[in-house]
Order: sequence, then structure tokens, then C-alpha cells
Amino acid sequence: MLFSETAKSFLQAIKSYICCEKDLCDCCFGKKKKTGIKKSDIQHSFRESVSRLDSTSSTNETPRSFRERTESDNTSSRTDSVSSASQLSFEYKKSNTTPVIDMKPIEFWTANKEAIQPRQGRRRLPSETEFTIDNFQRDLYENEKQNEETCLTDEEKLAKYQLGQIHFGLQYEVSTNMLVVKIIEARDLPFPGTLEENKQDLSHSNPYCKISLLPDQKNSHQTSVQRKTQSPTWNEYFMFEIPFKEANTQMVEITVKDFDKFSRHCIIGHVQFLLSGVNLVKGIHLWKPLLPASSDSHDLGELMLSLNYLPNAGRLNIDLIKAKQLLQTDYVGGSDPYVKVTLVLMEKPVKTKKSTCKKNTLDPVFNESISFNITPQQLEHASVVVTVWDYNSKSRDDFVGRIVLGKYGTGLAEATHWSKMLQSQRSHVAQWHTLHRRDECDQVSPASIAVP
Repeated sequence: MLFSETAKSFLQAIKSYICCEKDLCDCCFGKKKKTGIKKSDIQHSFRESVSRLDSTSSTNETPRSFRERTESDNTSSRTDSVSSASQLSFEYKKSNTTPVIDMKPIEFWTANKEAIQPRQGRRRLPSETEFTIDNFQRDLYENEKQNEETCLTDEEKLAKYQLGQIHFGLQYEVSTNMLVVKIIEARDLPFPGTLEENKQDLSHSNPYCKISLLPDQKNSHQTSVQRKTQSPTWNEYFMFEIPFKEANTQMVEITVKDFDKFSRHCIIGHVQFLLSGVNLVKGIHLWKPLLPASSDSHDLGELMLSLNYLPNAGRLNIDLIKAKQLLQTDYVGGSDPYVKVTLVLMEKPVKTKKSTCKKNTLDPVFNESISFNITPQQLEHASVVVTVWDYNSKSRDDFVGRIVLGKYGTGLAEATHWSKMLQSQRSHVAQWHTLHRRDECDQVSPASIAVP
């Protein structure tokens, strides 16, 4: 029993020596106070390293001195880390100021600095559904077509379009300040086409020419109609009064049309010839091929009217001054135009008056006045239908063109003229009007439908 107690005490002494002396047992491992680096030590070490960085960047050092300073910094940092925590905390408490870090941006390639342009986005092409007639820009293609025509020779134009050619002459008379245009003949005009493109009408054309000066188009002339021929001969002279300096800036346009008594005249082709660079005093004769022309304009002519209303007298005065470039409706010579004026109230014709007939002319001058008795209350619901006719002695008169003024006007120009008359009563207001077809007037004006 005594031996066992002695052995137990001996073993406990050996255990305490091996375990507790080396801090390896559980009883002594948790009792030891842990020591380590505090937050203040880290901040102090960071402050000193920053200060060394600023001092290093302020001076230009060689690679060797920089390496020596780095080694010394490493040695001093190791020495500082070995120092006690009490000294570090004491030095940190001495300085209460927050360290200031001067950070400068680093610029690369400052010598070859270039402005970088932003990348443009890729252009989106329109889809097939976005191609419509409304957004179709016809002017762009017309300009390309004109440039293509200027590059072609006369022989190439004649072979390409096959519309024939026209022979004309130009000369300027200095004594009378007149530009003389002679229409001589045309050759190889195309036959009138039918509704089917593969077929042609066996009948011949009834060609005539219209001569104008561009871009003013102040006046124009027409030749006689040559019946049933594709190679007409005219030999007709036309005079344009214009100063010589202005003549060199003008352009002569000759339009060849096919006369049709019962429908709108068809345009065969046209020629536009610049007068600049041409010796007009000496004169010149030319053969030029006919080119396609647009047939958008109906070309029925224009009529000049003057309106005046007297409210006290209750009288509406309509002055028929003149007309120009009227549609030719007779084969031989010019037309015999006259004007009918009809007053329409509540879509019913009330009274009709007409002017005298001017013989054998397409640019008649009337200078006549027509008046109607109408009260101011009736004037608000009134319309005036003005129609140009061509007189025929042996057949029915031919319709040339029409306009409607008043409540049921046929266009913006007619509405503007009527409003100006109402605003400036007792004074005459004159304006040019473009003539319209009968069906066009009937579509927009009930007053036109009421007048036959």
C-alpha cells in the first residue's frame, strides 16, 4: 500500500514536469495569457511606411541607393516589430494628428496623347415594311435621271427614248429686242399608244408644239395642229420680247403634244435648250431629240379675275381681265374662248352671264365686268362658278377649264382670293387662277355639280 502511494506521487511529479513546464496540457494551455499585435501597432507601422514612401518619391535616387534604402527599411521594420507593445502604444498616443496621404494619378503615354473619338453606331437599314409611297423621295431619282441625260449624246438619246426629233431655229433681232423662234418640222414621232403596251393604235397623231421661255414662263405660244402625221411640218415664227442680256440667261422649251378633241392632250416629248453661249444675233438651226416629259400638270391655262363687293349697294362685281396659255381645242388656228359666270346660292344656280368671244387666240384679253345683286347675308352662302369655253359654230362648244369661288371653292388660291375680297370691301382685288378639269371641280365643290 505504501509502495503504491510512493509510485503515484513519483509519476505525478514526472507528469507535471513534462506537461506543465512545456505548456502542452489542457490545464495549463488555456490559463496562459495570449499576446499578439494590436490594432494600434498596425496603424503605427502603416503611418511610418507611408512617411518613408513620401520621402522616397520626393527625391531622384539611383537604383543602387534605392536598393540600399530598401534593405535598411526591411532591417528597421524587423527591429520595430520586435519592440514591445507598450512602446508602440506610447508613440501612437503622442501623435494625435491623422496622416495625410498625397495620391497623384499616374498618366501613361503623356508624350503621344491623342483624342479618342467615340465609336459611331452602325446605321440601321430600313425594313421592307418601311418602304412606302409616302416616304418615297422622287426628287433624288429625278436628279440622277437628269445627270444621266446630260452625259448622253443626241444620237444616244434618240436611240434610247425613240420619241423622234424636232428641227427649230433661234435668232435675236437687236433693233426690236425680239427673240425669234422658228419651229420648222419634226420627224419620226411615235404612234399614239393604247391601253395595252404590246399594241399600237393604227391611227396617226395630231401633233402641235408649245413654245415657252424658262424659268419665267411669262408667255407662251402654240403652233397649228398637223393632222394625222408622224413627221409634221410647220415653218412658223414666234416672237418673245426680251432684253438681250436677259435672253442669254433664258431657256427655250419646246413641248410636242398630241391633240385629242375628246380627252386631255398627250405629251409626246419636249426639248429644253439653254441660250447661254449661243450667238443669237447670227442665228442657229438645230436638230434635237425629244425627251420624256412629266404629264402631272393638266396645262389648261390661267385666268385673271378681279373681285369687288359693295355692301351698301348689295352688288358683287367680277372683272374678267385676261387669260393665257389656254388649251387648244381646234385643229386649225387658235381657239375662240369666252367665259361664263354663274351665281350659285344654296347649291342652286341663280343667274348666269357670259363675256364676248375672242376669235382665234389662246391668250385672250377681255377687260369686261359682270355684276350680280346679292345681299351680305346671301353672300355668306354664295358661290361663283367661272367656266372658260371654246366657241364652235357648227358643233357644241368645247369645255376648256373651270374654277369655283366662294363657299364651295375649288382650291386654296380661290379661297384666299374670296377672303381678301371680304376683308377689303369697296376695293378691287385681282389674282391669277389656274383652270381645273370639270371632274376635279365636281369632286370638291357641290356648286360645280349644279352648273352644267
